[in-house]
Amino acid sequence: MSTYVYGITARSHTAVPDGTTGVGEPPEPIRILTEGELAAIVSDSPEGLRPKRRDLLAHQNVLAQAEASGCVLPMRFGSVAPDDASVTGVLAERAEHYLERLRALDGKVEYNIKATHVEEAVLHHVMATNAEVRSLAEANRKAGGGSYEQKLQLGEMVASAVKAQEGEDAVAVQQALEPLAAAVSVGPESTGWLANVSFLVARDSAQEFLAAVEALRSSHPHLEVRANGPLPPYSFVEPGPAEHAEHAEQAGQPEAAARD
Repeated sequence: MSTYVYGITARSHTAVPDGTTGVGEPPEPIRILTEGELAAIVSDSPEGLRPKRRDLLAHQNVLAQAEASGCVLPMRFGSVAPDDASVTGVLAERAEHYLERLRALDGKVEYNIKATHVEEAVLHHVMATNAEVRSLAEANRKAGGGSYEQKLQLGEMVASAVKAQEGEDAVAVQQALEPLAAAVSVGPESTGWLANVSFLVARDSAQEFLAAVEALRSSHPHLEVRANGPLPPYSFVEPGPAEHAEHAEQAGQPEAAARD
């Protein structure tokens, strides 16, 4: 039976209420594995695990229960190790790293910020701030819309200006919020978002951070800014004593739906 890993914590902070259960149907009982000063919150890993709502909520609930007694390094949903010995072995091997991360993340939460352009608003913004685009658009207007070539040229200029604006706005988002964060993690690029950034924020500074997000929205009305949090600081924990399903399958381990 493989081992499902929820998180890593200090050995002195492993108070999970009796009867706490995790993923699986029926839900698997939570167990604590200890090694030196560290502990891992685990359960048996059910076969064929998928990111269904019940299991996603169960994963989050286990972390919430554990965080009540101390800082926890959260593993992402679907983190699976071959067995208990593999977990404790990595705890021993990387003890210094995990203890440092527990100290660094104590009292902190993650906010993920995603930003994209409001299409009509960013076009108005480009017209207002780019003299070259504005001049060509005015020339085309006076010429009754302009020739096909002129329209094509204007379209290419606008597209280029919007693309450049994406880069500027991505920097602006990070610069506006970074001073209020203890650390920053830039997420993978994806279509639809010009910025996808996670910020590590002191729990008692959360309101100040959210006020800065609101100020960013007000100062950049051509941006749609979404804030998700507070979250466990997933983006600030390096890979732990488990591997996600795609790697587990390659190694011949049971599939465990590691998509978060």
